Amino acid sequence: MPVKDELARRRYEKLVDRLESMMRAALKPEYQGYYGQLILSGDDLVEMGELKDIRRAAREAGRRLGWKTTTQLVGGRLFVLDEREVPEEIERLAGDAAAEAMDQVWREHQ
Repeated sequence: MPVKDELARRRYEKLVDRLESMMRAALKPEYQGYYGQLILSGDDLVEMGELKDIRRAAREAGRRLGWKTTTQLVGGRLFVLDEREVPEEIERLAGDAAAEAMDQVWREHQ
């Protein structure tokens, strides 16, 4: 394998590892690996390299985590999302947490 290809492969693997670590860190343990998301800023994207490579690496990192990964570029940010169907009990738990957070905000602004 030419040196250039080997360097590109190692750089890509390092990017996948980094994204996987970031994606794993963003998970809430109580959701048992569901509702995964990572939002990369424009600065993150510039630092990481080519957008097509970042998207491909994010999908690979998602596969490692068992995600059904999609990426969406919105307003200069890259959203990496887990689109798997969520089990009912986890969906209920997340809904309850969201309702509680909304209630808290409402109470603070009364």
